[in-house]
Amino acid sequence: MSAQPSVLASLVSALRGGSVEVVDLTSPLSSATPVIQLPPQFGQTAVFELEEISRYDDRGPAWYWNNFRSGEHTGTHFDAPNHWVTGKDLADVASVPASRLIAPAAVLDFTAEAEQDPDFLVEVEHIQAWEAKYGPLPDGGWLLLRTGWDARAHSQETFLNADENGPHTPGLSPECARWVAQEAPVIGLGVETVGTDAGRGHAFDPAFPCHSYLMGSDKYGLTQLRNLGELPATGSVVVAGPLPIVAGSGSPARVLALVERS
Repeated sequence: MSAQPSVLASLVSALRGGSVEVVDLTSPLSSATPVIQLPPQFGQTAVFELEEISRYDDRGPAWYWNNFRSGEHTGTHFDAPNHWVTGKDLADVASVPASRLIAPAAVLDFTAEAEQDPDFLVEVEHIQAWEAKYGPLPDGGWLLLRTGWDARAHSQETFLNADENGPHTPGLSPECARWVAQEAPVIGLGVETVGTDAGRGHAFDPAFPCHSYLMGSDKYGLTQLRNLGELPATGSVVVAGPLPIVAGSGSPARVLALVERS
């Protein structure tokens, strides 16, 4: 009588055979990667920079390597609870349990709405309508918000989409942010935009409600995701890998999704 293959052996076999596909949700990280811009009276996050140490030359004849400089919240990144004042006594990014970095995902697609209105806001009723069609949001999983904004990631100007009144990008309404943080069973929110809040979030009550409610509820954020259009509405599994920066408020992250293909 032959032994049943282990769960992990079955997963490896499925990955090699193509019945489980790995989709990269991470934006490439370079000096051209868009970064958030706050009003000038506030501190600013750094753009990503490489500093060459050696490249097969007198500084290191057989090896190539670099130092790099980056903000914690530059490019595709993970927001830890202590990122916001509402979660200042909660976990730093190094303290996030590793078991919470692999979780199921629900993908809600508002690409058409965001194309018509860059300031489009998702309301609780939108999510409840999605749940009526696909089932409840995953307990301990991610809510991933697809808006088509990743198509703008090649340009700082088009990605931030700002004018004299500030940026114009889609996101959650204040009440929807509160609901996701305090009533929904998910561990966090993932978006394609530069931050989890809508571009107008600075003018909401509370200001930046996704950050305020999510971080204060010991939940997480994932930003500047791409390729969400390759994920089904339900059934994918997200693997998020922030660096364990001790006392850090977040980290650039490689974010992958596992998707079953028939």
